Amino acid sequence: MTLVRQGSAGQGLPSSEPEAGRLELDAYLPYRLSVASNAVSGLIARAYQDRFGLTVPQWRLICVLAEDGDLTQGQIVARTVMDKVAISRAAQGLLGRDLVRRAAHHADGRSHVLTLSPQGARLYAEIAPMALAYEQALIAGLSPGEVEHLKRLLLALQAAATALAQTA
Repeated sequence: MTLVRQGSAGQGLPSSEPEAGRLELDAYLPYRLSVASNAVSGLIARAYQDRFGLTVPQWRLICVLAEDGDLTQGQIVARTVMDKVAISRAAQGLLGRDLVRRAAHHADGRSHVLTLSPQGARLYAEIAPMALAYEQALIAGLSPGEVEHLKRLLLALQAAATALAQTA
């Protein structure tokens, strides 16, 4: 198989399909998705860390609470498909900075509900425009139709991965 390579990271797209039964990492879709995700997350994580002292899980937790309102950590895990340990650590960090608040769950004494504090809501209002600007910069070379198609494809891949995980 011939690959079009750009730079030492092999970021080019394969010019043809790999031979049947042969795995070639640069042409392997899960690898390409992971590399792209890591590149985007790393870029944005640096901005959140440098300007606001937030990790990516902390920012996601703030976003989910801003969008959905009060949630348990279990609900946040389900919503974000993030590991419960990552959510727990993110919540602890945000609690320590008074960006979120925790209260006992009214129906389940073992569970807690997380709420965005007023300070957390102000931080969200400050960061959200920056996040949207990063998104616009990332998709600037794509048409609106391509962006929508990409979103549909990503949702389909996520659904397929979820279905495969349930059968494994």
